[in-house]
Amino acid sequence: MTDAMRERAVELGPQDVTLDRHKNGIIYAKSPHALANVPRTITTPLLKWAKETPDAVIVARRGAGGEWRKLTYAQFLDRMERIAAALLARGLSEDRPIAILSGNSIEHLLLLVACMHVGIPVAPISTAYSLVSSDYGKLRYVLDLLTPGLIFADDGGAYGKAIKAVAPKAEIVTLTGGADLGATDFAALDVDARDKVAAAHEAVGPDTIAKVLFTSGSTGMPKGVINSQRMICADIAQAAFAMAEINKPQVLVDWLPWNHTFGSNQNIHLTLYSGGALYIDDGKPTPNGFEATIRNLKEIAPTCYFNVPKGFELLAHRLAEDEQLRKNFFSRVKFFMYAGASLPQHVWDALERLAFETIGEKIRIVTGLGATETGPSVTFVTRGEVKAGMIGNPIPGCEIKLVPNVGKLELRVRGPNITPGYWRQPEATAAAFDEEGFYKMGDAIRFVDADNPQKGFAFDGRVSEDFKLMTGTWVSVGNLRASMIATFAPFLRDAVIAGHDREELTAILLLDPDGCRAKFSDLPNAEPATLAAHDGLRAALAEKLKLFQTNSTGSSTRVSRIVILDEHPSIDHGEVTDKGSINQRAALAHRAYLVQELYGEKPSGRVIAAG
Repeated sequence: MTDAMRERAVELGPQDVTLDRHKNGIIYAKSPHALANVPRTITTPLLKWAKETPDAVIVARRGAGGEWRKLTYAQFLDRMERIAAALLARGLSEDRPIAILSGNSIEHLLLLVACMHVGIPVAPISTAYSLVSSDYGKLRYVLDLLTPGLIFADDGGAYGKAIKAVAPKAEIVTLTGGADLGATDFAALDVDARDKVAAAHEAVGPDTIAKVLFTSGSTGMPKGVINSQRMICADIAQAAFAMAEINKPQVLVDWLPWNHTFGSNQNIHLTLYSGGALYIDDGKPTPNGFEATIRNLKEIAPTCYFNVPKGFELLAHRLAEDEQLRKNFFSRVKFFMYAGASLPQHVWDALERLAFETIGEKIRIVTGLGATETGPSVTFVTRGEVKAGMIGNPIPGCEIKLVPNVGKLELRVRGPNITPGYWRQPEATAAAFDEEGFYKMGDAIRFVDADNPQKGFAFDGRVSEDFKLMTGTWVSVGNLRASMIATFAPFLRDAVIAGHDREELTAILLLDPDGCRAKFSDLPNAEPATLAAHDGLRAALAEKLKLFQTNSTGSSTRVSRIVILDEHPSIDHGEVTDKGSINQRAALAHRAYLVQELYGEKPSGRVIAAG
């Protein structure tokens, strides 16, 4: 691939930055541009589009027979307002909000938007807390904190065991299987009282709580992040400034879960804001779930495409082997956006190459940095020579503060898109902000080019994960993990880094089943125990470790031994969050026996060393 490759035209906003450097080393950075076009409420655009383009599709999902069930803007608004009237009639409020246990669906979206429209806080809850967890500890904790007056679970049969276990004092609403729960049928949420709905919507203001999104619990129990109307309206306007393309109606084919800020705030709100269409993708970036995504992308051509890095990696592989998929997928897409982790450069390069081979143009790949507490956006990178790891510059209205911290620049943020705090947790709220009102993200960032700040910033790891070796040398865990994943490709999904107060580093490896089986076709299945016992794979990992050691620059980047995790990480023990990210501290604590093996004088047969 060469720099001469033409890029498909896409409308972008400016991403220049102004800096204010202080003698104490603190740097303040912000966009010189004013934030504009902020809607009064997040559903204000919905009312506009329902009037201007009533017959346009707003949401669609495949039915059991494979056909697309679609709702137009007019149909959606009518049904949403009738649901909202039913909710108002129940007296639901901040004291008695709504919890949604289900995955993405048309009914979920109707209920979510109805709540935001009339000022009833709503909290989409991770399905893993009900369907994966065995002790329902996080579900119980979240519902006790929320005290919901109504809980929606689309399938009473699937969610019934969890609901009975936590025994919430709330009305249960289901689509199917609700008899054993004494549930209300979702269809019964149907009241014709548009005057009351209109009055409730008019009373919604900037400080009205729109939704509560729970953090993934990567540093403990989930915290409920308050999303005010000010916060989410500012954020979508900021995104539209950075990516001017989304001021036009967009078509999304999207699986990202709505209990996370990327899927819930970025993509739902983008659809409402742009007057676009959201095709709900029931696929997942997993070996068993990706076929549904491929089927959808062969049929529906998105105008923009969002995914996590693993999803793009799987997609790049399938695009390379499927001409029909390539032609449809690249036919009108203007840009890609990823979040959740850094996109490996080899995946980035593959997407650009495949696009150019198919349409004679490469597609702009954009990303940024954000969190549940930031709505989600803080920075965007859209222009220039963009590479993996870059996060760009602050969006309009969002000011960042860089505080020196053990050789890094710790990131703090302030602006209208920042949460006012955590739901019913005043102490956690107070601890999250500094004396100037900046939210402390816990991330570190660095200048891409210290001599030219206009080139923006790059991610520099999580400050809270870093630790010292016995020598006093700091270990940048985030950068080390990213480096290991790149070197060990395609075998590695993530790594848990050990070595706190020890002389050398070791790692527990979480393997990528798809990458392993692609290289070793004789693997009978993709279970962790099977992968861990495969001699050929172990030998390949030993060679990768030797290469990693060769490229290491010192004790803080040299890993001496590795061991393969031979079972799935536990959500109940907090090792893995509901979105699949690894909690380093919880994993090290729960797998202390593996750490002992790694540092044993005579390591066990499970431990792999180079050479």
